[in-house]
Amino acid sequence: MDQYAPRRARLLTSSRPLPDFDVVASSGPWLHCADGRRILDGSSGLLCLNVGQRSPAVFARIEQQFRRYSFGGAAVVRPDIQMELMDRLCRAVGRPEDFVALTTCGTLGVEVAVGLARNITRLRNGKRRGDILTSTLSYHGNSALTLALAGNHARRPRPQDALGLAPAFPAPYPPTHSHDGRACDVSCADEVALAIEARGAENVAAVLLEPVNGTTGGAYVPPEGYLRRVSEICREREVLVIHDEVLTGLWRTGTPLASDHWDGAEPDLCILSKGLGAGYTGVGAVLVSPEIATLLRHQDADPLPAMGTMAAHPLQAAACLGVLDELEAMDTGAFQARGKRLGAALRTLADSEHVRDVRGLGHLYGVEVTPGLFWPLMEAAEQRGAFFYPFTGAGHPRSEGLVVAPPLNSTDEDIEFLITALCGAVAALDDHR
Repeated sequence: MDQYAPRRARLLTSSRPLPDFDVVASSGPWLHCADGRRILDGSSGLLCLNVGQRSPAVFARIEQQFRRYSFGGAAVVRPDIQMELMDRLCRAVGRPEDFVALTTCGTLGVEVAVGLARNITRLRNGKRRGDILTSTLSYHGNSALTLALAGNHARRPRPQDALGLAPAFPAPYPPTHSHDGRACDVSCADEVALAIEARGAENVAAVLLEPVNGTTGGAYVPPEGYLRRVSEICREREVLVIHDEVLTGLWRTGTPLASDHWDGAEPDLCILSKGLGAGYTGVGAVLVSPEIATLLRHQDADPLPAMGTMAAHPLQAAACLGVLDELEAMDTGAFQARGKRLGAALRTLADSEHVRDVRGLGHLYGVEVTPGLFWPLMEAAEQRGAFFYPFTGAGHPRSEGLVVAPPLNSTDEDIEFLITALCGAVAALDDHR
């Protein structure tokens, strides 16, 4: 460890106060370490490994494409595999006629969606500006623009570096929108209307939001009717709705898109990433409804946003097709039932004096703990053979906890192991305190 630490410090990437795992092999949701331990990945890596490690279907697709050609710009080489991915993806999420822009990651997907929305509203509505409104508990990527737009307190730039941008309305969750003890409800959508009117509807291109909160707040689920009402408010003001489903898309919450949980919540544009690449490739996909996408081919339209050299890469598309192969081969009813059992078991943790809340859907849950106890809980869980992803939310003191989000193809036995490890870790924390 002494020889490892100086070199590790030179690598400018995230670190944590617990030792790294020395991984020598993997299988599904399991990491196999050099010391003989195996660790269950309770957070799908960085919330992306929806089909686990070492997928044969993904490998087969990549190998097949590699034997054909490994790179071919879509503007030069006929994009057969990219169009196959477009068709398969759109059908998979119930938007079969959508237009699709492929990018290299979720952050760039958000940037491209912003550019497309601005272009569409200028052509369709003659918008003066292209403002994008977000919420106080949002996270939309790591670029200068997306960090400045969103509300993740841990990653927001300094005020002087924020490009004059900031979140525009409170998220409908207790840390950022309190009602003197009353729970948030559909009326919280009125804040979106106020934010649009404050800017002037003629200046606003789109409202960008996560239909189910990700890691900033820890899997908050919106009040019933909220997303539908936001859509109605935006439609009345000729403002587009963009859903950031980078984390929640492709069955993470139990349905193809998180917005599928509510009637009338369909967005104009939808951004996918983590669950599509599933950790095998960097990818982002922006889906645009056909009613507005045709404007992008208008003679007066601005050029399409730059997608990047590696966007629509054939090996990227092949990996994504392998992920869809895996997902579509799964027994949907079985993994939805596993997600419900997982949620029911996690909610029993709320009986602990140190667990403040448990929330979420499908295979995405947030377990909020008393401030200051997160890392001890993580360590206790890892001692029992499972690891998770941290979140720090909002409020005072800052909420904190762990995100429980195992791969969707985890077995019943994997889920039972995860539950036993986490319940044991919470019990150990209770006993120690």
